[in-house]
Amino acid sequence: MANPSIKIKATLLGTGTSQGVPVVACDCDVCASTNPKDKRLRSSLLLTINDKNFVIDAGPDFRQQMLREKVKTLRAILLTHEHVDHIFGLDDIRSYNWVQKNHMEIYAEERVQKAIKRIFNYVFASFKYPGIPKMELRKVDNEPFAIDGVEFVPIRCWHHKLPVYGYRVGDLTYITDTNFIEDSELAKMEGTKILIINCLRKEKHLSHFNLAEVLEIVDRIKPEQTYLTHISHAFGKHDDVMKELPENVFLAYDGLKLEL
Repeated sequence: MANPSIKIKATLLGTGTSQGVPVVACDCDVCASTNPKDKRLRSSLLLTINDKNFVIDAGPDFRQQMLREKVKTLRAILLTHEHVDHIFGLDDIRSYNWVQKNHMEIYAEERVQKAIKRIFNYVFASFKYPGIPKMELRKVDNEPFAIDGVEFVPIRCWHHKLPVYGYRVGDLTYITDTNFIEDSELAKMEGTKILIINCLRKEKHLSHFNLAEVLEIVDRIKPEQTYLTHISHAFGKHDDVMKELPENVFLAYDGLKLEL
């Protein structure tokens, strides 16, 4: 790692699934909970490093998340994959384009870039309609890359049959929408102090880790702290789940701030 000791402030912008919590038209105990920690926007992470802000994934709640955290400047957005709950907020970079007088750098693998060009076709059309977002797509492959001297290490994961990326920066690793990680990629996570990882529920799932699978990874990687994200309403209420978790494993919640 080129920057293992950098200071990082991480903010969980959202910790919910693609549907968020509460789920539309659901009246289960979790969705009806009045505990703010049971209210979950779509999963996303804000990293503040060297006074610069980076966001991993910009889903439909991106605007709300940026307003809540009062994020005035944004250096770049890194994408894990192209599903709606991870990219549909990209149109709202327009304010940053205006304030920063520049394109927004969007880091994504080639397949995800193609999806962005298809979904946000007006951004890349020959005729530029006034006020559209300005994106500068930067290719991610399975090699470390640097943004202003900050090194990001992609970690190849599998979301059922869809390849996705997690990211490690310094001693923090962020993994979402995953149910399988090969041994060679798990090795990139060794020495992680803070692991933020998707954990949909207790029961097994086709394309996401469940609690037992996450705990197997925790036992192997042995991070100092693990925070579960991308949480379904089927997992249970925050306070109830917390009582069942091992030491140093925590159920994340929207707005949670971590420093290392």
